[in-house]
Amino acid sequence: MDRKHAEHEALEAERNARTTRDGVLTEDDILRLPRLTRDFCSVRALELAPRLLGTILVRRTPEGLTAGKIIEVEAYEGPEDRACHAFGGRRTRRNEVMYGPPGGAYVYFTYGMHWMLNVVAAPEGVPHAVLIRSLDPIAGIELMAKRRRGALPYAEGPGRLCQALSITGADNGTGLAEERRAKGERAMKDRAMSAAGSQGAPGAGYDMFIAKPPEGMDSPPPYIVTKRVGVGNSGEAKHYPWRFVVTGTGPSKMKVDYPE
Repeated sequence: MDRKHAEHEALEAERNARTTRDGVLTEDDILRLPRLTRDFCSVRALELAPRLLGTILVRRTPEGLTAGKIIEVEAYEGPEDRACHAFGGRRTRRNEVMYGPPGGAYVYFTYGMHWMLNVVAAPEGVPHAVLIRSLDPIAGIELMAKRRRGALPYAEGPGRLCQALSITGADNGTGLAEERRAKGERAMKDRAMSAAGSQGAPGAGYDMFIAKPPEGMDSPPPYIVTKRVGVGNSGEAKHYPWRFVVTGTGPSKMKVDYPE
């Protein structure tokens, strides 16, 4: 057994043990989970970031559904944060979504090769966002593996995450959180979207949202706080302890530091 296969077997064994312990979530279970609201996201990024840990990022495409628990995030607060795209009140076509309603998806391309997914935070007009850096996959794992061509980990690191969930610039501005709806309204929308997708309508069958975990799996996870990754050129902001990682996960073992 080569190393790559052994790592895969160990990952599956750990996940199976956790699934047995926490209970199995089917696709229908996931689609019935209560979704985050804009009100939930309408707080500063530093407050929203740790609250997102343990929530579930869900992605639907015509290929199928993928989902994972959020286990690593970073807060960015413009205009005071030099590491933020909106530092100094900068407002461009690229970062315009940051100034929009809370709960929106801010997706951008970086290093000429990776998409990055952020959740817009704070009231509309205040450019805060939380970068979703890593997930613990809970659904659609075979589809993630296919998209990642078997390369592990599937969704640790923001670029891998977007590849595993097939998130691109076309998703920029998508509402990850919803406004409060009448009972049954979302179910009607879900059925309509599924029907449209099965008929091959343009753009149909695509959806992305963040849900609250089900009862019994909703205890806030313990987490550690560190400096953010890859912000070494942001002056004093490189030392801000604005990265939040669930304890005991792969990303929690990463050491982040910068020279004074």
